[in-house]
Amino acid sequence: MHVTHLSLADFRSYARVEVPLDPGVTAFVGANGQGKTNLVEAVGYLATLGSHRVSSDAPLVRMGAERAVVRASVTQGERSQLIELELNPGRANRARINRSSQVRPRDVVGILRTVLFAPEDLALVKGDPGERRRFLDELVTARSPRMAGVRSDYDRVLKQRNTLLKSAAMARRHGGRSMDMSTLDVWDQHLAQVGAELLAHRLDLIAVLQPLTDKAYGDVAPGGGPVGLEYRGSVAEEPARTREELYGQLLAALADVRKQEIERGVTLVGPHRDDLLLGLRQMPAKGYASHGESWSYALALRLASYELLRAEGNEPVLVLDDVFAELDARRRERLAELVAPAEQVLVTAAVDDDVPGVLTGARYEVAGGEVTRL
Repeated sequence: MHVTHLSLADFRSYARVEVPLDPGVTAFVGANGQGKTNLVEAVGYLATLGSHRVSSDAPLVRMGAERAVVRASVTQGERSQLIELELNPGRANRARINRSSQVRPRDVVGILRTVLFAPEDLALVKGDPGERRRFLDELVTARSPRMAGVRSDYDRVLKQRNTLLKSAAMARRHGGRSMDMSTLDVWDQHLAQVGAELLAHRLDLIAVLQPLTDKAYGDVAPGGGPVGLEYRGSVAEEPARTREELYGQLLAALADVRKQEIERGVTLVGPHRDDLLLGLRQMPAKGYASHGESWSYALALRLASYELLRAEGNEPVLVLDDVFAELDARRRERLAELVAPAEQVLVTAAVDDDVPGVLTGARYEVAGGEVTRL
């Protein structure tokens, strides 16, 4: 799989830009603040419907513009598809595939797959649980694009349930009439049903990702492991494995904490409260791993993601956003050797010397809003 053309209109700093791309390595080189990351951010957005830098779409639209358009031609084998997303902050985004009538944005998910390496990846090890949940869910969706709908449904149900709990909490605090809890029972069932589907996919992912991550860590930092991935659920110490059992666990857990939830006005159990525990040599990586070990762990998680998707028959585009400047010489060269054979690698760097020599290929200079092939 590779991107053959990227087109942006009013995206970030670009009023308009057209970038033809080839298989192999392409490096975007330029000083900080010139728009290198904006290019690869757009590629990642087409794959995940989200940015690795910000949590909302508003910053992605060029100042003064009402909307942004991101368009790419994607080739896999003998098949090529044109995908397009129109970003409309405050309103629904729009999508097209092969210039056809509009489809839902989530229908685009799966046409392009990416694995992104970025300085922000350090948060996978050192950051809050939300960073690791996002990592899991984006990879779950890359493996099974229909999970984009499941994730959207879970977020919707959670929002509705939290609204109901907040109303119940307010009524209780102000001595109002008690609410009919039968409505909450219905939302419990919805949350448990969709949540069980998401949990089942997360648990399956961790099972196959564990050995790949351990191997990748050994490749990046020989002799530094072993590493371990453990799912820490808010529902039970040991989550069930089947969807039916997970559904039952979620329903029981919601019933157990209902009183506390009504008091606090928020949902206290479910996939949105879970965490992925990262172990290194039988110790928690967070708080115990050095800076270099944390970087190696983050790289291992991304490399394992790449190997998993590739093994399942759809090699993703690798995106390395200003990551080599963050690494020491040994890790820099080792990472470059590991990613060089990929079908397509997109690299950003402030100076050409930051791109390891093994990553030979096309070079673009990014400066003053212009993207020029060298």
